[in-house]
Amino acid sequence: MATRDPLTLALVYGSTREGRLCDTLVNWAAEQIRDLPDFALQVIDPRDFAVPADFPNAASASVRQLHHRLTKTDAFLVVTPEYNHSFPAILKQVIDISSAAWKAKPVAFISYGGVSGGLRAVELLRLVYAELHAVTVRNVVSIINAGDEFDAHGRWQSEEQKARAEKRLAQQMAVLGWWAKSLKAGRRLPEFAAVS
Repeated sequence: MATRDPLTLALVYGSTREGRLCDTLVNWAAEQIRDLPDFALQVIDPRDFAVPADFPNAASASVRQLHHRLTKTDAFLVVTPEYNHSFPAILKQVIDISSAAWKAKPVAFISYGGVSGGLRAVELLRLVYAELHAVTVRNVVSIINAGDEFDAHGRWQSEEQKARAEKRLAQQMAVLGWWAKSLKAGRRLPEFAAVS
């Protein structure tokens, strides 16, 4: 049963590449999160918003819609690959299009990649989010050699790995929920306007 005032959680795609593994991980995470009573889940895929490579003076209707959805979110779960020791440019564009939307909100990560499991991308993202006054949670769901973890239908190859990832995600969501409730209450305080 959902809580009376569930937190809006945005599950954000960090990749728009063709054949992206991000689809598999977003679908898996969404399946785990949908039944959590504290969260109202929305998925944000940059492909759905025609995110531009530049910053035109006048934002398109699609970009304004993306900004609105990010602004109305209480917490974020970013699913990011690691490409060449960093995160994808499209994710930076999504962040920068609506930099104020992240302020005083918690951000958690599911990362994936080769031997580092995407953790180098996460560490760089922590710097970006710190500049935006967002709070990144320590707990990360990191999938090492992610291309080998799933079959052609997006199912986990190993039940043991799946169980470990599910446990890590449950722990992460508990922490994210605590931060989201605390920061939402803080954003309602009169003092928040003075520091915004």
